[in-house]
Amino acid sequence: MNERSREVFRRVVEGYLATGTPVGSRTLTRDMSEKVSAATIRNVMQDLEYMGLLGSTHVSSGRVPTEGGLRMFVDGLLEVGDLQTSDRQLMDATMSSNSQDVSGVLDRIGAALSGVTQGASLVLAPKHEAPIKHIEFVSLGHDRALVVLVFGDGHVENRIFTPPPGQTPSSMREAANFLNALIEGRTLSDLQTVISRQITDRRQEIDQLAHAMVESGLAVWSGEGEGDGPDRLIVRGRSNLLAGDESEDNLSRIKTLFDDLERKRDIANFLELADEGEGVRIFIGSENKLFSLSGSSLVVSPYMNADRKIVGAVGVIGPTRLNYGRIVPIVDYTAQLVGKLIADRS
Repeated sequence: MNERSREVFRRVVEGYLATGTPVGSRTLTRDMSEKVSAATIRNVMQDLEYMGLLGSTHVSSGRVPTEGGLRMFVDGLLEVGDLQTSDRQLMDATMSSNSQDVSGVLDRIGAALSGVTQGASLVLAPKHEAPIKHIEFVSLGHDRALVVLVFGDGHVENRIFTPPPGQTPSSMREAANFLNALIEGRTLSDLQTVISRQITDRRQEIDQLAHAMVESGLAVWSGEGEGDGPDRLIVRGRSNLLAGDESEDNLSRIKTLFDDLERKRDIANFLELADEGEGVRIFIGSENKLFSLSGSSLVVSPYMNADRKIVGAVGVIGPTRLNYGRIVPIVDYTAQLVGKLIADRS
């Protein structure tokens, strides 16, 4: 693109991000750095549309950026501002408590992040990584069971999962005994490799149902099943996504988005989005398989523990016309706050 095309493109995108409405040629004639006619601008916009960077709802309307156009803008033209003092103060206020309840602090951080950005916030809490002291399975019905995890530091977690068909109290006890013989001094992460190896080595020592119970429990802990639970993925500010647009199409889009979030298997996918190095990443619409059907954008950043290992992520979901320049530094700063919280508590 030449300088004129670049300026037209930038002003269309910025206008759309600010208002959510198509930007027309007459509007641009008032803002361009050089004096050009509306006809000239329309020709430039048609060229940009041909390149796949702009689109229009109908022939006589103004233009809006396509997903590809937004990606180009974010990668090459986006000016990320400094974190505003008021935003920093609001996020810092969530850390003022001396409470040892990390989940409670993360919940407040999520609520504050949603309030500051006027989007839906996501906080993926870290798994508890202290050595395990005891494991127990409890049947809650033919299709539901509870695994109780007692950690060496006194922390207790209860996770509901779907047991294999035909499980019996004896198979559950046998699975628990099998695991308890392996857990001394090991964290959940340590157990994943050990259990897989032990299942293979001792396959003949446990009956088929107990074997299935162990595999179900392993899926729970590795984040592949339902047992990661809603407590790991904290979502706040869903109503913000409907503000100003309660059309049937938007309601359907938001329902699709949160149906995606309710699937426990997607929690692991959310972490994978941020698990490719430090810094904030931006996913626009269909670029992100987790939210592709809803057409939403996600700004996400990982956070690390004291050992510089990525253990979770924070993010903001909103329409594709997010104010990326403002939200990127907020998400980045929030990830740093959460990382410091986790490091200090570890």
